[in-house]
Amino acid sequence: MVGTSSSSSSSCASFGSFDDISAAATAKTSSAAAATGTIKFLCSYGGRILPRYPDGKLRYVGGDTRVLSVHRSLPFQELEAKMKEMCGWEKVYLRCQLPTEDLDALVSVTSDEDLANLVEEYDLATRDRLLPLKIRAFLLPPPPPPPKPSTKTPSPPSTFPIAASSCSAAAARSISPSFHSHASRAPLPADLRFFLHPSAAAAAAAPPRFHP
Repeated sequence: MVGTSSSSSSSCASFGSFDDISAAATAKTSSAAAATGTIKFLCSYGGRILPRYPDGKLRYVGGDTRVLSVHRSLPFQELEAKMKEMCGWEKVYLRCQLPTEDLDALVSVTSDEDLANLVEEYDLATRDRLLPLKIRAFLLPPPPPPPKPSTKTPSPPSTFPIAASSCSAAAARSISPSFHSHASRAPLPADLRFFLHPSAAAAAAAPPRFHP
């Protein structure tokens, strides 16, 4: 019985040693991956993020997906240049998925500080893994430019009737009352007198009398 107990004790010790060795190997592999200084981006572009039927879970549909390996000390501007060259765009917007988040919580990467924080998040998530995680990246094109305003100038509203009436009123005010009294007594042409009453025609035919 004593021997059996000793055997069990040594067996437990061996299992404990195996766990320690496995954990040490995992840490060694992760540290070795970090020591190489290489990080990988799993880049998708040209597609869309859509809900999946029937559970509604978001997924990336269409486009292309490529792996981009760069040194972890690469500045953001150089990383952006490599991504623009990969997708063939003049401008690219980088949005990445954090290891613990879904596709509805992407983060924008626009500077060296953003890139360093992103790499740190993935390093923390890779501590218990044999192989480092690929950084999930989505490349977005620049938004389309706003529509240009119409160059056609609308024609101004017509003011001719108002101007004409204004001119007529001004002309009427500039004429003296004596002119109206003289003009109203001017003889009518003979060819228009037959439209009038005989008494009116006789009065129209009479010579005008001017008052001083």
